[in-house]
Amino acid sequence: MNRHAQHWEGDDAPPRHGNWGEIAWNLGRMLSTFRKRGPRGPLDGQPVLVIPGFLCSDQTTFSLRRELAREGFRVHGWKQGFNLGARSDTIERLGERIDSLDHERPIVIVGWSLGGVFGREYARYHPDQVKALITLGSPFSGDPRQNNVWPLYERVAGHPVNEPPVPRITDKPPVPHLAIWSRRDGLIAPRAARGLDHERDKEVELDCHHMAFGISPAAAKDVVREVRKFLEELDS
Repeated sequence: MNRHAQHWEGDDAPPRHGNWGEIAWNLGRMLSTFRKRGPRGPLDGQPVLVIPGFLCSDQTTFSLRRELAREGFRVHGWKQGFNLGARSDTIERLGERIDSLDHERPIVIVGWSLGGVFGREYARYHPDQVKALITLGSPFSGDPRQNNVWPLYERVAGHPVNEPPVPRITDKPPVPHLAIWSRRDGLIAPRAARGLDHERDKEVELDCHHMAFGISPAAAKDVVREVRKFLEELDS
């Protein structure tokens, strides 16, 4: 079988009627984080940059950043407000943020949803700065319309989802890449977030909603467990 024709259950975007149910399920959790500031973790911990998903911010990823810090990582938010889609200077601004962290060793990028797509492209251009990349429900593979968000994305971002100002390349960037996905994802097609064998190094399925990747304390524990396991495999 041609690797580019690989197919499995989950190619189609989730039913549109599930969108608001998933968002509403997590709305209370999301609102409860708006006034909190996540801890940064120990100074000597492995540096991690967490990039939020579309229409989300660092405050939205509080639970995920808190759990990473609790597990000994030195955690940083992206400090760019709400993620309103790709811009022509997205990679440049990520580079400025990473340079400002002033770490002497490569960082781990954890990107939720669209944030993972940004992380992949940054790692493609700057592999020497990235120890590993972890994507959480990120639509990095397949057709960019294999999700229920693209019509809203085009209105907010101001460009067609298949013609972004930052190139969307499906081949794996030259850094270790773990793709975490869920078949319960109500927004992103599982196939798009899982990817094909040549598009990432490892894939892990979790049992959670799309919004839970960044918001749910329970999902955060599962994510951090898989992140640590992946990094240990790289170092072994």
